[in-house]
Amino acid sequence: MLNMITRRKLLAFTGRFGAQAFLSSLFLGKAFAQGIDKGRGLFTLGVASGDPFPDGVVLWTRLAPDPLSTRGGMDKISVNVNWEIATDQNMSEIVQRGTALAHADFGHSVHVEVDGLEANQHYWYRFRVGPDTSPIGRTRTAPGAGFVEGGVKFAVASCQHYEQGYYTAHGHMANEDLHFVLFLGDYIYERKTSKLRHRFHSNFEATTLDEYRERYAQYKIDPDLQACHAAFPWIVTWDDHEVDNNYAGSIGLKQDDRQAFLERRAAAYQAYYENMPLRQSARPKGADMALYRRFKFGDLLEISVLDTRQFRSPQPCAGKWLVCDGAQDPKATMLGDTQESWLFAGLQKSKARWNVLAQQVPIFQRLHHKDAGGRRINSDKWDGYSVARQRLINFLFHKKISNPIVLSGDVHATWVSNLKLDFDDPGSAIVGSEFVATSITSGGNGKRGKKAAKKWIAKNPHIKFHNKKRGYLRCDVTKDHWKTDLREVAYVDEKGAPIKTRASFEVKHNVAGVVAV
Repeated sequence: MLNMITRRKLLAFTGRFGAQAFLSSLFLGKAFAQGIDKGRGLFTLGVASGDPFPDGVVLWTRLAPDPLSTRGGMDKISVNVNWEIATDQNMSEIVQRGTALAHADFGHSVHVEVDGLEANQHYWYRFRVGPDTSPIGRTRTAPGAGFVEGGVKFAVASCQHYEQGYYTAHGHMANEDLHFVLFLGDYIYERKTSKLRHRFHSNFEATTLDEYRERYAQYKIDPDLQACHAAFPWIVTWDDHEVDNNYAGSIGLKQDDRQAFLERRAAAYQAYYENMPLRQSARPKGADMALYRRFKFGDLLEISVLDTRQFRSPQPCAGKWLVCDGAQDPKATMLGDTQESWLFAGLQKSKARWNVLAQQVPIFQRLHHKDAGGRRINSDKWDGYSVARQRLINFLFHKKISNPIVLSGDVHATWVSNLKLDFDDPGSAIVGSEFVATSITSGGNGKRGKKAAKKWIAKNPHIKFHNKKRGYLRCDVTKDHWKTDLREVAYVDEKGAPIKTRASFEVKHNVAGVVAV
């Protein structure tokens, strides 16, 4: 190993970073063999930050000199990683530094929980191992108590199938003026697609830890995705494709043996933790992972991040566009009893002006517009758990929760809808509003679909907008209003697509319902 390190590197390494870091470097093996002092070296997967609090954030990276190989090209030994955080982008005003362990058992990922920072401030950060230095990332702490001058701006995104397009939307998002990015699931896709392929997965369906790790690595080497991670802190939650399409609790898509599926879920959950900027409290324990949590942005905004996959009951009606008795099962749950109680208790205590439920699948009712008669619903969504949904809506209404806003993803389309106390009664009370983010790439270029939108709205008058183009939501929240811009890229099958604001909608404080602006 020593013959791979020149005398000049050795002196610089030990003098600047100390003996412990040097000793760790001796076991990097393949990293030095490939020359970690060239290019991105160990930090091919970039950097990220997340879970912003008023006094701190999580800083993330993962060592992977050969990202698409087993263990990312790393040997089976943990490595010390130096980190620094500064108040300037040149990293000349360092406010904190330290050493974290990139543990081999967790894919050589690093999750540094930095505290003691000032509220609502930008910071810059980087990592080092020996002569190798990561890209510099920028993060931002959450505002402290009180209303936030100038408000809070953030983006909402979901569903980024690597094969079905380029991450141009992330490149545009990285240039926005945002406090954070809220990502609502389907960060990876566990299997390849049979159509709309513009680039290619490895030729397998991910079911093991090494396979999920490789899939994340393939997504994370994308430069637009790396740029967006490096620009803002992300608040993340998962949906189904991080494990298996349309899974529910301990049941996989193909109704696998439950024990076998839980072993797969454990591998998927670990890979998710390894690759996301999450706090160590989220580290999975076998097939269980604590992902639901809450964020406050002054007295302006409180976000309850939900998990609608791990604890849900099996989908009724085989998870299809059908109606069956199971969709009205009073015992069926989307959140599980513990999470639902946590959500209701937090909402009731909240002093925030705007209360957000950040979750995966649409809550609003969608009766299929192609019905010749009767009712057809997508039972993988909250439509399939109608009693649990009504319990949530009744709670929001009767407890008079201030300005409820639901943010969702999953369905590869933009939707804007009011949440009704009774969706079947157009005259019933409006309880809140829901904005569903379209996909980053999933579904390919998509289409405007004006005729289909009119049919959906005719069947569901609480729906105010629908289309199937690609992009993300940009939300601008102040004391008096909530504005959501529907940001849309022209195409995803080639690089370089322009972006525009397709439409904008507003909700005013204490005025029920969305209006176009």
